[in-house]
Amino acid sequence: MSNEYGSDFMTIVDEDGTEYELEILSTLEYNGETYLAVTPANTDENEELEVSILKSVEEDGEPILCAIEDEQELETVYALIMEQLYEEEEED
Repeated sequence: MSNEYGSDFMTIVDEDGTEYELEILSTLEYNGETYLAVTPANTDENEELEVSILKSVEEDGEPILCAIEDEQELETVYALIMEQLYEEEEED
């Protein structure tokens, strides 16, 4: 994912109807699945950056984001996304 034109943002709605705006740091296609590294968009400069890795799945024909529950899958995807982010940083 290129940040050439600025960051990508998305709004998600949880089960309670609460909306959250997220900044997409990176996307990854791995083993036929799509993963996103995201962080809350409205963070204070003094706050520590909290990054979440979510998996995009289809449910009833709609794409939804969910937590990765398999520990090995999460570790593998985390390593790949970090590698991707560092490569992008070196290119800048």
